[in-house]
Amino acid sequence: MSAPTRRLTTAQALVRFLSAQYTERDGVRRRLIAGTWGIFGHGNVAGVGQALMEAGIGPGAVMPFHQGRNEQSMVHAAVGYARQLNRLSAQAVTTSIGPGATNLVTGAALATINRLPVLLLPGDYFATHSADPLLQQLEHPVEADVSVNDTLRPVSRYFDRITRPEALIPSALQAMRVLADPAETGAVTLALPQDVQAEAYDWPEEFFAERVWYVRRPAPDPVELTAAVEAIRSAERPLIVAGGGVHHSEAEAALKELVDATGIPVASTQAGKGSLRHDHPADLGGIGHTGTAVSDDLARTADLVIGVGTRYTDFTTASGTLFQNPGVRFLNLNITGFDAHKLAAGTLVCDAKSGLQLLREALAGHRVEASYEAEYRAGKERWDEVVEAAYRAADESAVPTQTQVLGALDAAVGDDDVVINAAGSLPGDLHKLWRSRSPRQYHLEYGYSCMGYEIPAGIGVQQAAPGTPVWALVGDGTYLMMPTEIVTAVQEGLPLNIVLIQNHGYASIGGLSEETGGERFGTAYRFRAADGTFTGAPLPVDLAANAASLGMDVLRAKTVRELREALATARASDRPTCVYVETDPAPTAPPAEAWWDVPVAETASREAAVEARERYDRQVAGRRRHL
Repeated sequence: MSAPTRRLTTAQALVRFLSAQYTERDGVRRRLIAGTWGIFGHGNVAGVGQALMEAGIGPGAVMPFHQGRNEQSMVHAAVGYARQLNRLSAQAVTTSIGPGATNLVTGAALATINRLPVLLLPGDYFATHSADPLLQQLEHPVEADVSVNDTLRPVSRYFDRITRPEALIPSALQAMRVLADPAETGAVTLALPQDVQAEAYDWPEEFFAERVWYVRRPAPDPVELTAAVEAIRSAERPLIVAGGGVHHSEAEAALKELVDATGIPVASTQAGKGSLRHDHPADLGGIGHTGTAVSDDLARTADLVIGVGTRYTDFTTASGTLFQNPGVRFLNLNITGFDAHKLAAGTLVCDAKSGLQLLREALAGHRVEASYEAEYRAGKERWDEVVEAAYRAADESAVPTQTQVLGALDAAVGDDDVVINAAGSLPGDLHKLWRSRSPRQYHLEYGYSCMGYEIPAGIGVQQAAPGTPVWALVGDGTYLMMPTEIVTAVQEGLPLNIVLIQNHGYASIGGLSEETGGERFGTAYRFRAADGTFTGAPLPVDLAANAASLGMDVLRAKTVRELREALATARASDRPTCVYVETDPAPTAPPAEAWWDVPVAETASREAAVEARERYDRQVAGRRRHL
């Protein structure tokens, strides 16, 4: 007797399959693919588009559909969604062939670099080559199977082109495996030739059965655990570096229990900030180039650095100049062996929550010296005073500085509000100064630091956590990159809050340019001057009016007092609201406590670059390879 089948198109079968996939961790089950974003063109409208119409209309739709305005921003929204739900649920993104597909590349890179799941479903050429070449097809003279979608291969954790309907079955299963695997996850691409999308096939009913993907919590190897415990017990100045893996594993409580028992202090990367509440006595704030003074001071003298779920980017290590104790050793707890072995570390290749729990049990009775605790607590108190000074506004009627904007926002938000940022000068100020009150409050995308991420990611967060106040912090440069999903927030009635800071250009890169001898060339939004440089009057753009034209309520704040009032109004609103503020350009954030390597011209005719190179040579001499 033959097994039962169902006759569907490839696109219909894919949508039905996706609607029956689940993850489960710690007994909690979630939809693996909870919805699909899409922009339709000739490469997907008659295939995936038709399938989504059948599956996504009406109450109880098996595959909810979200209409996007830009392909890259749809990926950002899906990434924001997945991060808010600790990678246990994701979304799909479908596009047409051609520019729609290549617009996915930046978003895919962001997802994979940040180890966050998203399923990409771009249209592709005709598998039969019956129409050849077709509109938007890339013709390669010696490789006929190459398309523009191949640009997604290096930024995807799994890639396949479905050239026959039956090929979807093994590929779809592999795609789900990768998306649900915390050690493998990232962007997954299934390129869908447009003729195959519409082709019918007799699919085995078993393909559409409900399938649960269990998200593992692997425990550390006993030998590695024993070595790790010995290393911690013998350390006099241990320091934990908490990365994004703490959040993804939902290991915040396990980290707190370990710290409460041992007194080991915690510094955090951008992705790991909020692993402890800011007011915990062992929370030292950010570490590295944008870190706090207390974190970086302790990092320089630490004899054991315990990385938990961190990739150790150049910002965290201050480009290899931060950890300067001659005898410093590293112990890395990470679910991926690739990251665990960085810096020639001792390793605990395991889930963060399970690893931290076993460490706490094995370290029973162990605690750092009281003098060490007193030292870092005093440093924390000094830094808290720095934060207060940066947030404080002596004159409420003055134009606010950027750090005073953060101070006003700090006073306006609740413990569970989410603050989103990705690029510009804000990430550095936030990493140094923001006081995280809950694990998901601080949402910084700094693995790729992609301008334009904040607004669509805010939509994704609100989809994942309805009712949660969300704040997308953007400068004028970032806003101009990608404001398009404002229309989506308005369409869906999502009360997204945007804090739009106008400082007339790329403030962060302007400062870096000045520091490295570039003299702020090409970083301001101004008219050309007579000498050809962009140093004339500011451009007469009105970004607040632009946001209003896209459907947002806009509140203009000219003073610190007006800013506080506008933020309170925005938080109480049930409409998408933009708080627009022009800031005093004078820098008020504390200076960098550690170096960051941006190579400077070795030869130059201008004095600024010559002097910058001299400074660079002095700093680079402090780099150290930990072998």
